[in-house]
Amino acid sequence: MTQTKDESFELYDLRVEIVRSGEGKVYCGTPGDYFELRGEMLHLPPGQGFSIYSLAAVLPLLAAKQRPTHKNDWMTSDAEVACPDPNCPTRLRITRLGLRRFDHSDTTKVALPGEEDA
Repeated sequence: MTQTKDESFELYDLRVEIVRSGEGKVYCGTPGDYFELRGEMLHLPPGQGFSIYSLAAVLPLLAAKQRPTHKNDWMTSDAEVACPDPNCPTRLRITRLGLRRFDHSDTTKVALPGEEDA
């Protein structure tokens, strides 16, 4: 009988949506515009763009938001990111969607610690 070793892990799919907080014009897009992150792949709805400056503001947080975090961790509760333009009231909301399961060997060629390369 062959036993298969579990090398799986889970990441949240994320939705990053333009929301508006406060008064003033939204310069970075239209409220409701969004993209989704599934694994490492970014998906935009057909025909919709997304500001590279807004993307630059949220990009450093996405890998951490994908991972399960402790209930008291600020990464669990804080979900809005300000536009990097100090004159723009735009906020970007990061929402965790469902968990997606991955296998280590499907995401990297590097062996797990303590295992030899295949």
